[in-house]
Amino acid sequence: MTNRLYFTAATLLFTFVGSIYGCGNSQKNNTQNSTTKSTESMNQTSSDTNKNLQTAIFAGGCFWGMQYYFEKAKGVSNTTVGYIGGHIENPTYQQVCSHTSGHYEAIKVTYDPTITSYEEMARLFFNIIDPTQTDGQGPDIGQQYESVVFYEDNNQKQTAEKLIGLLTAKGMKIATVLKPATTFYSAENYHQHYYDNNGHTPYCHRFEDKFN
Repeated sequence: MTNRLYFTAATLLFTFVGSIYGCGNSQKNNTQNSTTKSTESMNQTSSDTNKNLQTAIFAGGCFWGMQYYFEKAKGVSNTTVGYIGGHIENPTYQQVCSHTSGHYEAIKVTYDPTITSYEEMARLFFNIIDPTQTDGQGPDIGQQYESVVFYEDNNQKQTAEKLIGLLTAKGMKIATVLKPATTFYSAENYHQHYYDNNGHTPYCHRFEDKFN
């Protein structure tokens, strides 16, 4: 991604590999015209209007990788990648990458609480990211790639705090922060379900059970 150009040769190597497997700047910028914008409602399926469904929002590095794992999780009915936490309405990918909007790359997960739970969603989040990294995720460096749990109510906040406590008890120094959810903006269409649509697998995320 754009800011990686300022790092060492080793980081540049990561960027080159990322551009092949999914986290590279050139792919994210050039896959399609980045001005193609979708609204959150356009990306949601009709099942999202079911009042029995619930949502969870997480930021944890390249949103392609997060969506790859969450859309396959039991009980999940829909996932949308997008931007949250900034001060510009309807931000574009370029604005987020420029570090002028204050947004994070994030995922909004819609799930059926009769099949799964918010705790299971949060556990999956912590299991696919490195919650100890302070400056991003893997080679994705920058504020927009830092890990954040955007809680929508006090129950979600308490659940995230519980899980952070469990990881802390295992000796991990957790960098993931908790923030109240603000407006979530869907990312451009070409970012949605990127890995499934392009036949790749995540480069910036991997599953590791950190709780057992």
